[in-house]
Amino acid sequence: MKKKKFLRNKKEHKMADIREKLLKESMEAAKKKAEAEAEAAETEAGEVSAGDEAAKEAKEAEKAAEEVEKAEGTVEDAAETNEGEAGELPPDDGPTSVFIKGEHDKKDEKIKELNDRLIRNLAEFDNFRKRTDKEKSQMFEMGAKSIIEKILPAIDSFELGMAAMSEEDKASGVGQGMEKIYKQLMTILEGAGVKQIEALGKEFDPNLHNAVMHEENEEFGENTVSQELQKGYMYNDSVIRHSMVKVAN
Repeated sequence: MKKKKFLRNKKEHKMADIREKLLKESMEAAKKKAEAEAEAAETEAGEVSAGDEAAKEAKEAEKAAEEVEKAEGTVEDAAETNEGEAGELPPDDGPTSVFIKGEHDKKDEKIKELNDRLIRNLAEFDNFRKRTDKEKSQMFEMGAKSIIEKILPAIDSFELGMAAMSEEDKASGVGQGMEKIYKQLMTILEGAGVKQIEALGKEFDPNLHNAVMHEENEEFGENTVSQELQKGYMYNDSVIRHSMVKVAN
């Protein structure tokens, strides 16, 4: 681009010099011709001589103008040729282009490497987050089960004490207070996800029941829980304590 601009400026300066020179020569030729015609008007002899000389000089001026125009055309052709050559230069594959191309390739490789690293880090972070959430949930569930297991004996004691009370004791203030506390405790456990396992009259399920006794009982079907000796409990979908039962054959 700079080379084109330089050639264009050079051409313009050259043309201006040629035009100025041509203008000066034309003015001088016209001046001489006018002087010759004035002298020819004064004397006939001098007119012929001066006219011939003026004609000769006019021819020389015309010849000079033709040479100038020819030179001007030559300069224009040369300038156009240079511009064409400058505009049609083949792509530069020299050391600079190779260096720039190499730097571009290095940048692309670095961007690809950083992008791959970012994707791996995001995947690892997502796996870490999922693993951490799962571990936290498992730890919370383990802690809840541990606390509930420690509370169950107290609930068993409540139930045994209330079962041993007479109707008169149940109607007393102490009996009613114990019943209210028991119901409140069971409501809290149910709200926390704890529920009793249904056993009496249900088909024996080793995943939920623990058979400690068997009996022949025609009132219940075969492999059916006929008596619940100790209540079992579940926390969400996990068994905390199996029901201790008697099974009818």
